[in-house]
Amino acid sequence: MTAAAFGLDLLVGAATVLAAIVAARLAHGVGLPALLVFLGLGLALGESGIGIQFSNAELAEILGLGALVLILAEGGLTTNWVHARAAAPAAVALATVGVAVSIGVTGVCTHAILGLGWRQAFLLGAVLAPTDAAAVFSVLRRLPLPPLLAGMLEGESGLNDPPAVLAVTLLSQTSAHGASALLVIGTIIWELAAGAAIGVAVGLLGVLFLRRVALPASGLYPVAVLALIVGGYGAASLAHASGFLAVYACAVLLGNARLPHGPATRGFAEGVGWLAQIGLFVMLGLLASPPRLPAQILPALVVGLVLVLLARPAAVLAATLPFRVPWRHQAFLSWAGLRGAVPIVLATIPLSAGVPGATRIFDQVFVIVVVFTMLQGPTLPWVARRLEITAPAEPLEIVVETAPLEELHAELLQAQVPDGSGLHGVEVFELRLPAQANLALIVRDGQGLVPGPTTRLHTGDRLLIVVPAAVRERTERRLRAVSRAGKLAGWFGEHGR
Repeated sequence: MTAAAFGLDLLVGAATVLAAIVAARLAHGVGLPALLVFLGLGLALGESGIGIQFSNAELAEILGLGALVLILAEGGLTTNWVHARAAAPAAVALATVGVAVSIGVTGVCTHAILGLGWRQAFLLGAVLAPTDAAAVFSVLRRLPLPPLLAGMLEGESGLNDPPAVLAVTLLSQTSAHGASALLVIGTIIWELAAGAAIGVAVGLLGVLFLRRVALPASGLYPVAVLALIVGGYGAASLAHASGFLAVYACAVLLGNARLPHGPATRGFAEGVGWLAQIGLFVMLGLLASPPRLPAQILPALVVGLVLVLLARPAAVLAATLPFRVPWRHQAFLSWAGLRGAVPIVLATIPLSAGVPGATRIFDQVFVIVVVFTMLQGPTLPWVARRLEITAPAEPLEIVVETAPLEELHAELLQAQVPDGSGLHGVEVFELRLPAQANLALIVRDGQGLVPGPTTRLHTGDRLLIVVPAAVRERTERRLRAVSRAGKLAGWFGEHGR
């Protein structure tokens, strides 16, 4: 390759990324997940558009898995363990029992309705079983949901990739048909247990290293964190364990540990995650063949309806039954099972393995992701409001890279006073926040107001609160309690849990 050709490639790549960024901004304005515009950009650049040819399924699989590592790392680093801890048992059940039930229901129904062979039917179910971390995080983090519900969805989307990858890999291998059920179950247990253990071990070593070694530049800390996470994936792969579970476990541990320049690390990871999403979706758009897609629209819609109306609700019900999750939350969990890049990437595994019917599976999965993400993503806020599960007063963390906050081990929270909230009319001193928490600013009618002890809160106010990490959970509970029951919440037995 000449220097001129290399320069042209860089120019085309930079233009593609900038076009994707602009498209993502436009999609955000209308409530569409960014993945749709990235896929559309890939289709526009592909064989039926500008004419770029890309049909290497094996390379797409490798690049796709690499991009998923970076996306999952970003999701783990930005996961709040305080919220995720309470939801962890339900999230694990959704990622294991839920995946198994979804594969079973989808496989049986597609075999009965479309006449697919059992292997292809269960393979299609396995490919479609996992929700997509990037799609879920991008949509749900704009919704004020109860912490337990948000934790279940985020935890599930980060944990259900490893079981699905194992299922797809086993179903794509010709040698798997002769393996005993005991051997398959043992393999799955080993991969998941070892993957989690390796991820935790790498994360703990990383915390010790980054706390004890003073690096010469602040920009090296985010690089070191990302290198540790990717190293966890590599170590797990060498041990024949689940690399994705190692990535998520390591990222959650590092993201919730008190490390130098934590906000900068999360910002860096978010940027890398966006770049991985853009590259991944554009590549998958290039891999798809638009002339083949129309023939798969009808069967894809049938499979998608089975997935959304039968398999996903059955999976949620089976997984959450022991945890007494309210039916409204179960309904939202069923509708919020967004599919994105993960199913399309998983569809490249049987494609590169030469499984019979793999091309049809890839095309159907592509159509399902586009159609049902367009249907489910923009409607999630409406569904949440109809089910009356939104929590407008829920405090949200604002990531700010400032030295004083770092020195105080403090964070910046934003809370809102919604219509009908018990916060309306409460004076600042009546909030009874922990002594270390400080209400620094009230934004009212577009103007900033520095509050005093007797400043009265009004509907529509936005509160900016500086809170040390040690009392963050108490502060959030108190704000929730006052929002629900007013300034005498404690006397009424309301503690904001």
